[in-house]
Formats: sequence, C-alpha cells, structure tokens
Amino acid sequence: MKQHLIVLILILLSVPSTAAVRLKDIAQIENISKKQVIGYGLVVGLDGSGDSRRSLMANQSLKNMVKHFGLTLPNTVPMRVKNVAAVMVTAEISPFLKKGNSFDVQVSSMGDAKSLEGGILLLTPLIGNDQHVYGHAQGAISIGGFNIETNGGEKIRQNYALVGRIPGGGILEKNLDTDFSSDSSLYISLREPDFTTAFRTAQAINQAFGNQIAQALDAGHIKIEIPAQMKTPGGRVQFMSQLEKVEVTPDEFARVVVNERTGTIVVGSNVTISQAAISHGNLNVEVSAQPIVSQPGPFSRGQTVVVPQTQTQVNLQNSKLTVVNQTASIQDLAKALNALGVTPRDMIAIFQALKQAGALKAELIIM
Repeated sequence: MKQHLIVLILILLSVPSTAAVRLKDIAQIENISKKQVIGYGLVVGLDGSGDSRRSLMANQSLKNMVKHFGLTLPNTVPMRVKNVAAVMVTAEISPFLKKGNSFDVQVSSMGDAKSLEGGILLLTPLIGNDQHVYGHAQGAISIGGFNIETNGGEKIRQNYALVGRIPGGGILEKNLDTDFSSDSSLYISLREPDFTTAFRTAQAINQAFGNQIAQALDAGHIKIEIPAQMKTPGGRVQFMSQLEKVEVTPDEFARVVVNERTGTIVVGSNVTISQAAISHGNLNVEVSAQPIVSQPGPFSRGQTVVVPQTQTQVNLQNSKLTVVNQTASIQDLAKALNALGVTPRDMIAIFQALKQAGALKAELIIM
C-alpha cells in the first residue's frame, strides 16, 4: 500500500507545473505592503478561566484601568479576579485601507489563563514599528473551540483556546503613507526572485500592452513605465487592473523537500537523477526478556530467584543492487525508486545518499 502511495504522490506531482499564472499571484507592487501593528490589552468576561493572582501583568493592568473611571484601589489590596486575562493583540492592515475602515485582529494570551472562550477585548490601541497609533481594537473573541477542566483533573479540549480572533474588531484611525499616483513609473517585485521568471514577466507585459514598457532590472525587480494616456488617477487604476491579469509562465527550481518527522516527500517537476546503482536494506535487531522463576528444592535453605532470560533476534531484509538510469521526468523517477520496493522513510535516506553521490540533480531540503 505504501509503495502505491509513493507512486501516486510522485505521479500527481508530475503534472506540468509550468502553466501560466496571473501576475498578481506571483508579484506585488514594490514599497506597498501591509502594515503590521501590535497592542497590549485586557480580555474580560471569562468564566473563571482568566489569569490567576500570580499574574502581575493582568492585576496591575486592571488597577491602572479602573483609575480612569475614578476608582482607586490601594496597592496593598490584592486582585483576585479570575475572569480577566492579559493579551497581545496583533493585526495586518492593508496598504489601501482608509481611515474608519475595519480589519481583523488576533488575540493571544500572555499570562497563565486557561481559555479565552467567551471573552471581550477592551479598547486597545494598536501601534506600528514607528510607535504611531494606527488603530484601536475591541470586541468579542472567537476561538472556534473550548477548554474544559473538571475538579477531578479531567480535561477536554477542542482546538486551541488561548488564541482567538475578532473579525472586523479593529478600526483604522490613521491612513497609511501609500503614494500610488505620483510617479510615471512603478516597480513590481517577485515573491520568489528568479532571473528567468523576471525576464519572462517583462516579455509578457510588453506583449500584452504592445509596447516596450517593462524591463527586468534583476532577479526580483521589474520596472514598468506607465503609458501616457493612463497617468491619471483613474487611468493608473485601470492600468493596474490590466497588469494584474497578465499571464506569466514562472520558472521553477529543481527541489526535493523531505520531512523526516512525518515521512513526507515532495518532488518538484524539474528533478532528475543521473545514472546510479542503489542498494538498500534494513537491519532489525529485537531483544526480548522473559522472567523465569527458579524455585529451591524441598526443605532446602535456598531462596526463590527470578532470573531474566533474554532472546535476541536479528532480521536482515534481502537487498539487491538496482541500476537507476538517467531520468528525464517524474514518471521515470517514480518507476525507478519504486522498483526498489522501499517505504517513504527509506526513500528519504536514498535521496540523501543520491545527493551525496552527486546523482540527484536538485536541491535537497530537509525540514
């Protein structure tokens, strides 16, 4: 069954991956990216699953908050509220989002809370890396699960209850510095830089617009001159809409990615193997111990002794030397490797050996 599974995985990966894709799926406008913001806040309304009194952050934050409402608590009075939790609030703001628009935020526990289920995030300012406040977040937290612990020690948990999300919980208070309508040219950057892909992108853009407006500067940057009739604000938007739909055939690296923890193997379409001879076998050593009770004779002064008896069994699987010819496709690679009758974990060892021998013409990535 495992052998057929390997064949299926490799053959599915053999489908040509050089099909054309939209430019918007492999590139983005340079210097226009999402803004990451962060904030510290309090979650209230928890059903006894908040931070304990040992959490200094939640207790001190709660005291500071109630001062804004005219309530002053002595420092000697300990806070024993279990329905409050200290959290960090994070979000990514779209560069074209305007003041007053909403965005999603994530909430993560900082203390020793057991669950954020049913909690409400209090008004929390969100700042960027420049220490400016870009928005505020507040609202009911959705965790998509639960965490129940009984007095007897029984625990029932579904999903992860210490990280939640507030859809539309953030409100933008300051527009991002996004200048999109000043220059006569723009730059786009590839998410995966590659010289061949950059050259093909410039060619596809020039062919789509019937003019030499695009030029690849390096493996990750393409300069585009905006046509004169599209330099108005509305024209630039129309130009970007047409530019995003340009289809490009990206080039791909020859890579083999393996995960030794799970036995997962992913082989790229451009992977080839030069001629090599492969022999693979497994040596299994099994040691078992069985206790044997030794009883003394009648009326003797001997003692009953338990003596362990060990048995060692060595199983050596038969292996044969298989010659793998130079492959030109994933189908050939699948047939050659499965001819050895190996499991996925054995195949990982074979890929590593092929790479050391110089027969694997691809980058081997071990996760």
